[in-house]
Amino acid sequence: MTATLKLDAFLPYRLSVASNRVSGAIAGAYQALFGLRIPEWRLVTVLAEFGAMSQQALCGRTQMDKVTVSRAAISLYERGLVTRTPNPDDQRSHLLELSIDGWALYRQVAPKALELERRIFENLSDTEQAQLRTMLERVESAAAAIGPGG
Repeated sequence: MTATLKLDAFLPYRLSVASNRVSGAIAGAYQALFGLRIPEWRLVTVLAEFGAMSQQALCGRTQMDKVTVSRAAISLYERGLVTRTPNPDDQRSHLLELSIDGWALYRQVAPKALELERRIFENLSDTEQAQLRTMLERVESAAAAIGPGG
């Protein structure tokens, strides 16, 4: 007898739905308040945390594909939020870094991001939030070990 898949009980589906709802709530706030899409905000945040990076490095750090990173980088560059300098380690690429305006934006958005996180997870205790982080890390590791092809 073939096992029946019940979508509402299928954990990958539930994880995707939860992720989409959280991302949607955050995306709406970032767009309305700062004119940023989620990929742009991720690049700003990663550059603030880790400093100058190539687009390839940003793909790895954010787990976004190169087209999404490229579009976000172009948008941020056109808005004057990042600068581009030749990559001394690879002359075919550039390093992106937050500009003065990019840092100013980050200092405005970061507190809002933390407030949204607090509101989304306020029904979980500190212990439950720590457990959730640990479980998500384990799920990410297991998925990485399987790879994109299954």
